[in-house]
Amino acid sequence: MDLTALNNTAITMIDGTATTLGQWGGQVRLIVNVASRCGLSPQYAQLEELQEYYGPKGFTVLGCPSNQFLQELSSEEKIVDYCAENWGVTFPMTARLRVNGRSQHPLYELLTTIKDDNGKAGRVKWNFEKFLIAPTGESYRFRPTVQPTDRVITSVIERHLPQQ
Repeated sequence: MDLTALNNTAITMIDGTATTLGQWGGQVRLIVNVASRCGLSPQYAQLEELQEYYGPKGFTVLGCPSNQFLQELSSEEKIVDYCAENWGVTFPMTARLRVNGRSQHPLYELLTTIKDDNGKAGRVKWNFEKFLIAPTGESYRFRPTVQPTDRVITSVIERHLPQQ
């Protein structure tokens, strides 16, 4: 993963503020396209669990709401309320963005070049696809059905934490 390109990628946060991915440079980042009405939305609880446990050690989840699969709420305010009320989400979230297609967000232009364990890169298949970026630039892709707290993900997080 080209860390310079990733860190320079501009994003709008769910509260409307502008930043870049460099805000979390030096941390292990788990970037996940989320959707509130998806059958996989219980993964929010596990993502929050990871944030609470590993956050103080140099890790962050970055939730990226997307209505690409027609399962996200209609406004950022509704998404914030839903995530707080139902899952206690405290990790940072972007404004809604597109993960595939002609209007694909530049962040996902970079992320979709990452290959999964089967050597497949390309389009995001569904909600809750996970991309883990280590501070060194090493990158990993986990498909939607891989649970956030699965040992396959937590072992990679632990291996790359800057503060052991």
